[in-house]
Amino acid sequence: MDRLPLFVLPMVLLPGEVQELRVFEPRYRQMLDDCLLDGNNFGLILNDEFHTVNDWDGPRHYGCEAEIIHHETKGSNHFLQIIGRRRFTIKNVFEPALPPFDHPMMEPLVNPEGVDPDLQTIIEFIPEDIGHSKLYISAEVEYIEPQSESSPDQQKQLKSLVEAVLSRIGGLLNIDSDMLFDWVKSSPMMEVVDDNPNSAYSVATLLVEDLESRQLILECTDIDSIITELTLMFSSFGEEE
Repeated sequence: MDRLPLFVLPMVLLPGEVQELRVFEPRYRQMLDDCLLDGNNFGLILNDEFHTVNDWDGPRHYGCEAEIIHHETKGSNHFLQIIGRRRFTIKNVFEPALPPFDHPMMEPLVNPEGVDPDLQTIIEFIPEDIGHSKLYISAEVEYIEPQSESSPDQQKQLKSLVEAVLSRIGGLLNIDSDMLFDWVKSSPMMEVVDDNPNSAYSVATLLVEDLESRQLILECTDIDSIITELTLMFSSFGEEE
Protein backbone atom coordinates (compact mmCIF):
# COMPACT_ATOMS: atom_id res chain seq x y z
CA MET A 1 0.00 0.00 0.00
CA ASP A 2 1.34 3.44 -0.96
CA ARG A 3 1.78 6.40 1.39
CA LEU A 4 0.78 9.69 -0.19
CA PRO A 5 1.07 13.33 1.01
CA LEU A 6 -2.37 14.95 0.93
CA PHE A 7 -3.38 18.41 -0.19
CA VAL A 8 -6.73 18.72 1.63
CA LEU A 9 -8.77 21.50 0.03
CA PRO A 10 -12.32 22.59 -0.85
CA MET A 11 -11.53 21.35 -4.35
CA VAL A 12 -12.05 18.19 -6.44
CA LEU A 13 -9.54 17.10 -9.08
CA LEU A 14 -10.65 14.62 -11.75
CA PRO A 15 -8.41 12.26 -13.77
CA GLY A 16 -6.97 14.07 -16.79
CA GLU A 17 -8.01 17.49 -15.49
CA VAL A 18 -5.46 20.32 -15.39
CA GLN A 19 -5.69 22.75 -12.47
CA GLU A 20 -3.59 25.53 -10.97
CA LEU A 21 -2.69 25.92 -7.31
CA ARG A 22 -1.06 28.61 -5.23
CA VAL A 23 0.89 27.17 -2.31
CA PHE A 24 1.57 29.51 0.58
CA GLU A 25 0.77 27.72 3.86
CA PRO A 26 3.87 26.45 5.70
CA ARG A 27 2.52 22.88 5.85
CA TYR A 28 2.01 22.73 2.10
CA ARG A 29 5.30 24.46 1.33
CA GLN A 30 6.96 21.64 3.27
CA MET A 31 4.90 19.05 1.38
CA LEU A 32 5.83 20.62 -1.95
CA ASP A 33 9.53 20.60 -1.02
CA ASP A 34 9.27 16.90 -0.18
CA CYS A 35 7.48 16.09 -3.46
CA LEU A 36 9.89 18.08 -5.62
CA LEU A 37 12.93 16.65 -3.85
CA ASP A 38 11.82 13.06 -4.33
CA GLY A 39 10.01 13.54 -7.65
CA ASN A 40 6.78 12.22 -6.12
CA ASN A 41 3.15 13.08 -6.72
CA PHE A 42 0.67 14.09 -4.02
CA GLY A 43 -3.00 13.47 -3.45
CA LEU A 44 -5.57 16.23 -3.88
CA ILE A 45 -8.68 15.46 -1.88
CA LEU A 46 -11.83 17.28 -0.82
CA ASN A 47 -11.83 18.44 2.80
CA ASP A 48 -14.20 17.03 5.40
CA GLU A 49 -14.81 19.68 8.06
CA PHE A 50 -16.82 17.25 10.20
CA HIS A 51 -13.95 14.76 10.66
CA THR A 52 -10.81 16.56 11.77
CA VAL A 53 -7.23 15.33 11.94
CA ASN A 54 -5.28 17.05 14.73
CA ASP A 55 -7.84 19.89 14.41
CA TRP A 56 -7.30 20.32 10.66
CA ASP A 57 -10.10 19.46 8.24
CA GLY A 58 -9.72 15.79 7.43
CA PRO A 59 -9.83 14.18 3.97
CA ARG A 60 -12.79 12.54 2.26
CA HIS A 61 -12.53 8.85 1.40
CA TYR A 62 -11.87 9.30 -2.35
CA GLY A 63 -9.22 11.54 -3.92
CA CYS A 64 -7.12 11.95 -7.05
CA GLU A 65 -3.37 11.70 -7.46
CA ALA A 66 -1.86 14.98 -8.73
CA GLU A 67 1.25 15.21 -10.90
CA ILE A 68 3.12 18.52 -10.98
CA ILE A 69 3.62 19.56 -14.60
CA HIS A 70 4.82 23.12 -13.95
CA HIS A 71 6.19 24.94 -10.92
CA GLU A 72 7.44 28.44 -10.31
CA THR A 73 8.20 30.49 -7.21
CA LYS A 74 7.33 34.14 -6.62
CA GLY A 75 8.45 35.38 -3.21
CA SER A 76 7.03 33.02 -0.58
CA ASN A 77 4.36 31.72 -2.95
CA HIS A 78 4.61 28.65 -5.15
CA PHE A 79 2.47 28.40 -8.27
CA LEU A 80 1.71 24.93 -9.56
CA GLN A 81 0.07 23.48 -12.61
CA ILE A 82 -1.09 19.94 -11.92
CA ILE A 83 -2.85 17.17 -13.80
CA GLY A 84 -5.09 14.52 -12.28
CA ARG A 85 -3.83 10.95 -12.56
CA ARG A 86 -5.08 7.91 -10.62
CA ARG A 87 -8.04 7.86 -8.27
CA PHE A 88 -7.47 6.45 -4.82
CA THR A 89 -9.21 5.59 -1.58
CA ILE A 90 -7.93 6.39 1.90
CA LYS A 91 -6.97 3.40 4.02
CA ASN A 92 -5.07 4.94 6.95
CA VAL A 93 -4.54 8.61 7.83
CA PHE A 94 -1.38 9.97 9.46
CA GLU A 95 -1.72 13.11 11.56
CA PRO A 96 0.40 16.22 10.99
CA ALA A 97 2.86 17.04 13.76
CA LEU A 98 1.08 20.26 14.79
CA PRO A 99 -2.50 21.63 14.86
CA PRO A 100 -3.57 24.89 13.13
CA PHE A 101 -2.26 28.23 14.34
CA ASP A 102 -5.59 29.03 16.04
CA HIS A 103 -5.10 26.09 18.43
CA PRO A 104 -4.16 27.17 22.02
CA MET A 105 -0.85 25.24 21.97
CA MET A 106 0.27 27.27 18.93
CA GLU A 107 -0.14 30.64 20.66
CA PRO A 108 3.64 31.17 21.15
CA LEU A 109 4.07 31.08 17.36
CA VAL A 110 1.24 33.47 16.53
CA ASN A 111 2.40 36.83 15.20
CA PRO A 112 0.09 39.76 16.11
CA GLU A 113 0.48 41.02 12.55
CA GLY A 114 -0.72 37.71 11.14
CA VAL A 115 2.61 36.76 9.54
CA ASP A 116 3.41 33.04 9.65
CA PRO A 117 6.73 32.10 11.24
CA ASP A 118 9.33 30.55 8.97
CA LEU A 119 9.25 26.82 8.37
CA GLN A 120 12.31 26.04 10.50
CA THR A 121 10.86 27.88 13.50
CA ILE A 122 7.64 25.87 13.19
CA ILE A 123 9.52 22.57 12.93
CA GLU A 124 11.62 23.40 16.00
CA PHE A 125 8.39 23.97 17.93
CA ILE A 126 7.25 20.36 17.41
CA PRO A 127 7.30 18.41 20.71
CA GLU A 128 9.96 15.69 20.80
CA ASP A 129 7.44 12.95 21.62
CA ILE A 130 5.62 13.43 18.28
CA GLY A 131 8.25 11.36 16.51
CA HIS A 132 8.15 13.11 13.12
CA SER A 133 8.34 16.60 11.63
CA LYS A 134 5.71 16.52 8.88
CA LEU A 135 3.24 19.41 9.08
CA TYR A 136 0.84 17.99 6.50
CA ILE A 137 -1.62 15.12 6.50
CA SER A 138 -0.59 11.96 4.67
CA ALA A 139 -2.28 8.62 4.20
CA GLU A 140 -1.87 5.07 3.09
CA VAL A 141 -3.93 4.83 -0.07
CA GLU A 142 -5.14 2.18 -2.46
CA TYR A 143 -5.13 3.18 -6.11
CA ILE A 144 -8.18 2.38 -8.22
CA GLU A 145 -7.67 0.75 -11.60
CA PRO A 146 -8.14 3.30 -14.42
CA GLN A 147 -11.34 3.20 -16.44
CA SER A 148 -11.30 1.18 -19.65
CA GLU A 149 -11.65 2.90 -23.02
CA SER A 150 -15.11 4.28 -23.59
CA SER A 151 -17.20 2.27 -26.05
CA PRO A 152 -18.80 3.80 -29.18
CA ASP A 153 -22.17 3.71 -27.41
CA GLN A 154 -20.77 5.48 -24.34
CA GLN A 155 -19.13 8.10 -26.56
CA LYS A 156 -22.47 8.65 -28.30
CA GLN A 157 -24.21 9.16 -24.95
CA LEU A 158 -21.55 11.62 -23.78
CA LYS A 159 -21.76 13.60 -27.03
CA SER A 160 -25.55 13.68 -26.79
CA LEU A 161 -25.28 15.01 -23.25
CA VAL A 162 -22.84 17.75 -24.27
CA GLU A 163 -25.04 18.63 -27.25
CA ALA A 164 -28.11 18.87 -25.03
CA VAL A 165 -26.38 21.18 -22.56
CA LEU A 166 -24.94 23.36 -25.34
CA SER A 167 -28.33 23.57 -27.03
CA ARG A 168 -29.91 24.80 -23.80
CA ILE A 169 -27.11 27.31 -23.32
CA GLY A 170 -27.62 28.49 -26.89
CA GLY A 171 -31.31 28.91 -26.18
CA LEU A 172 -30.58 30.98 -23.07
CA LEU A 173 -28.23 33.13 -25.18
CA ASN A 174 -31.03 33.61 -27.73
CA ILE A 175 -28.95 32.15 -30.56
CA ASP A 176 -31.09 31.94 -33.69
CA SER A 177 -32.53 28.46 -34.17
CA ASP A 178 -31.16 28.31 -37.73
CA MET A 179 -27.64 28.86 -36.41
CA LEU A 180 -27.91 26.80 -33.22
CA PHE A 181 -27.12 23.42 -34.80
CA ASP A 182 -23.85 24.66 -36.36
CA TRP A 183 -22.96 26.54 -33.15
CA VAL A 184 -23.31 23.35 -31.11
CA LYS A 185 -21.47 21.11 -33.59
CA SER A 186 -18.54 23.54 -33.92
CA SER A 187 -18.06 23.98 -30.17
CA PRO A 188 -14.62 22.89 -28.86
CA MET A 189 -16.51 21.11 -26.09
CA MET A 190 -17.58 18.47 -28.60
CA GLU A 191 -13.93 17.52 -29.18
CA VAL A 192 -13.32 16.19 -25.66
CA VAL A 193 -15.28 13.00 -26.33
CA ASP A 194 -13.31 10.09 -27.80
CA ASP A 195 -12.26 6.60 -26.70
CA ASN A 196 -9.88 7.98 -24.05
CA PRO A 197 -10.67 6.45 -20.64
CA ASN A 198 -10.83 9.98 -19.21
CA SER A 199 -13.44 11.24 -21.72
CA ALA A 200 -16.27 11.03 -19.20
CA TYR A 201 -14.17 12.96 -16.65
CA SER A 202 -13.35 15.55 -19.34
CA VAL A 203 -17.06 16.11 -19.91
CA ALA A 204 -17.60 16.45 -16.15
CA THR A 205 -14.68 18.90 -15.93
CA LEU A 206 -16.36 21.13 -18.50
CA LEU A 207 -19.91 20.89 -17.21
CA VAL A 208 -19.79 20.39 -13.43
CA GLU A 209 -18.71 23.09 -10.97
CA ASP A 210 -20.46 22.10 -7.74
CA LEU A 211 -17.94 20.41 -5.42
CA GLU A 212 -20.25 17.72 -4.08
CA SER A 213 -21.37 16.86 -7.61
CA ARG A 214 -17.76 16.62 -8.76
CA GLN A 215 -16.98 14.42 -5.77
CA LEU A 216 -19.88 12.17 -6.73
CA ILE A 217 -18.41 11.82 -10.24
CA LEU A 218 -14.98 11.01 -8.77
CA GLU A 219 -16.49 8.21 -6.70
CA CYS A 220 -18.34 6.56 -9.62
CA THR A 221 -17.23 3.00 -10.24
CA ASP A 222 -17.38 3.01 -14.06
CA ILE A 223 -18.12 5.11 -17.15
CA ASP A 224 -21.78 4.10 -17.26
CA SER A 225 -22.21 5.36 -13.69
CA ILE A 226 -20.61 8.69 -14.62
CA ILE A 227 -22.94 9.05 -17.62
CA THR A 228 -25.94 8.28 -15.40
CA GLU A 229 -24.93 10.88 -12.82
CA LEU A 230 -24.22 13.52 -15.47
CA THR A 231 -27.58 12.84 -17.11
CA LEU A 232 -29.37 13.25 -13.77
CA MET A 233 -27.46 16.44 -12.99
CA PHE A 234 -28.39 18.09 -16.28
CA SER A 235 -31.82 16.59 -16.92
CA SER A 236 -33.54 19.87 -16.02
CA PHE A 237 -30.77 22.31 -16.94
CA GLY A 238 -32.09 25.46 -18.58
CA GLU A 239 -35.72 24.46 -18.21
CA GLU A 240 -38.22 26.85 -16.69
CA GLU A 241 -39.77 25.69 -13.45
